[in-house]
Amino acid sequence: MLKIYNTIARDKQDFVPIEPGRVRMYVCGMTVYDFCHLGHARVMVVFDMVTRWLRASDFDVTYVRNITDIDDKIIRRAGENGETMRALTDRFIAAMHEDADALGVQRPDHEPRATEFVPQMLSLIERLEQKGLAYRAGSGDVNYSVRKFAGYGKLSGKTLDELRAGERVDVIDGKQDPLDFVLWKRAKAAEPAEAKWSSPWGDGRPGWHIECSAMSSQLLGEQFDIHGGGADLQFPHHENEIAQSEGAHGHDFVNYWMHNGFVRVDDEKMSKSLGNFFTIREVLQKYDAEVVRFFILRAHYRSPLNYSDAHLDDARGALTRLYTTLKNVPPATVEADWSTPAGARFRAAMDDDFNTPEAMAVLFELSGEANRTGDGAASGELRALAGVLGLLQRAPEDFLKGRARDGSLDDAQIDERVAQRVAAKAARDFATADRVRDELRAHGIILEDSVAGTTWRRGA
Repeated sequence: MLKIYNTIARDKQDFVPIEPGRVRMYVCGMTVYDFCHLGHARVMVVFDMVTRWLRASDFDVTYVRNITDIDDKIIRRAGENGETMRALTDRFIAAMHEDADALGVQRPDHEPRATEFVPQMLSLIERLEQKGLAYRAGSGDVNYSVRKFAGYGKLSGKTLDELRAGERVDVIDGKQDPLDFVLWKRAKAAEPAEAKWSSPWGDGRPGWHIECSAMSSQLLGEQFDIHGGGADLQFPHHENEIAQSEGAHGHDFVNYWMHNGFVRVDDEKMSKSLGNFFTIREVLQKYDAEVVRFFILRAHYRSPLNYSDAHLDDARGALTRLYTTLKNVPPATVEADWSTPAGARFRAAMDDDFNTPEAMAVLFELSGEANRTGDGAASGELRALAGVLGLLQRAPEDFLKGRARDGSLDDAQIDERVAQRVAAKAARDFATADRVRDELRAHGIILEDSVAGTTWRRGA
């Protein structure tokens, strides 16, 4: 039986969906004012993996991942660029899709934009106001009164006093308590018209937290199975979502909370201020996208993920070994079978809170078996099980040849030199053949001779 580590329970629990055979899942997506970074890559790949496994386990999954397209940063960036918010967000949504597609991330079933759900947000805020959980501040904003919701802090596991420790004592912006958060922001005169909506409290725009409560309940119902996101969202964003949704509806909001671990760079927190901040597309200029996906899935989703060139190089070498197996032992056409020894071990790993490191260990066992025995059934099972994780689905030669790096030889140049070497060997001109081989090796090109001829690949 599938077990999921439930953040709110602080334990692994048997997964029992609300409706037998059906899973409804919501994951917090991106605020689209810039290119996606490595942290976004991890969220996208992790919950793509979760969705793939749930479907492989015969669940009917409805997966929602939202887009935040109204935000202070968006307003500011659009103004700096001299473009509309819509033009800015459309551009970065397209870039996000390019990055996700490259990483083999399947599109969610629904990808709602916050600006399309403002009426639902207004309705939710009105309900909170009617229940005495929301109040209009002197600033013109509408805030949530945290101390009036008895369950506040249950996701983070902290009391209100612990959460408030370190907060300024003075109450700012008309808040009754520093922990209170904004549901509706009063519009500023200098803000563009496209950032303003009419409301019972005057023109303004929704706060960040309310959008997820409104969109998830509209698309998945007032209570659903899984809510996911990065560990940085656990508090305050997800804590505030619980307060809003359970305060408005009067019952549990989400049954299982999943949070993936942080991404670090050379053992430091990724941060623009530290100069170790990388966008997905910057990483993909240097590494094959499948290598990046493999690197992310090689770690357990709840563990910290330490990015470094050394770790990516190691991931590239490991993935190269698997593809080399598929090249040397052509795989039989088979589907994932959970009744085989390897299939059973793979399934047990994935059912244990999506333990991808253990599942990957099964892939390397199958690779070793295929290499020892030359059995196409073993390499076929390797390919089938890896496909459940979105890996090893390309022609081995395409991956192994890789992509020409700056200053390296392109495919046509390599093919030309290989042909020269083959001709030199046929003429017993071994000095020329060795010189061509050494030249290619200097460019990171590895030649492999067999009775079928000479093939080449780019080294890790």
